[in-house]
Amino acid sequence: MKKKIKIGVFKFTGCAGCQMELLRLEEEFLTLLQFLDVEYWAMVSSKAFKDKLDVSFVEGSISTPREIEEIKNIRGRSRLLVALGDCAITGCIPSIRNWIDQNEAEKEVYEHPEWIESVKLLSISEHVKVDISLPGCPPHRRTFLEVVKAALMEVNPQLRGHSVCIECKLNDNTCLLTAESLPCMGPVTKAGCGAICPSLNRICENCYGAISDANARSLAQILEEAGLSKDDVTRKFRKYAGMTPELKEEAE
Repeated sequence: MKKKIKIGVFKFTGCAGCQMELLRLEEEFLTLLQFLDVEYWAMVSSKAFKDKLDVSFVEGSISTPREIEEIKNIRGRSRLLVALGDCAITGCIPSIRNWIDQNEAEKEVYEHPEWIESVKLLSISEHVKVDISLPGCPPHRRTFLEVVKAALMEVNPQLRGHSVCIECKLNDNTCLLTAESLPCMGPVTKAGCGAICPSLNRICENCYGAISDANARSLAQILEEAGLSKDDVTRKFRKYAGMTPELKEEAE
């Protein structure tokens, strides 16, 4: 390589779980440092963000006017901008707040809502162009490695586009939805986790967000047939990606 690529890791409204997943790379990250310079990452370094970056990884959604300004600044100084995790991509669990009035939400949470500068919680793509999205709550660290590898080679990363159901087939799992009538969200959920929950006989909760061709209406009908009330079905669709076009109709 002629030179290392410069990366930055940024956090907005979220729990920092996505960054913790990156830290779990441990020895692999030490190897990566031969190929990249971490120009900004507040969790691990006090180094200031000064120059332009090759790749910016952004965790968390946008919930304040200040964050809107900051994400636009990051976008303007980044060759590639990566939405790191569901909060950055869909709003994730915090986006449940959007189903009540903003004013009501502020009054419920804060003693002095008049001091608060807050907006509807939205994905970063609502404000800037996103080049790559790494779904998950958190995304698996191997997808981070895939993006870094692709950036080094100047090619597109190989990310999965199918549903969790395909991963269940590959793992030879019994279908919890059809065989056991359990309310599994696998048919509308992006792959990438390796079907961790169904492999342990637990239903998929949709924590990797919705696939692009999700048939949400059909799954909603199946969930009702499995014994869920309409309100329960609505809550399941709202939980991780309810604000997305793929699931919003059923989340409403």
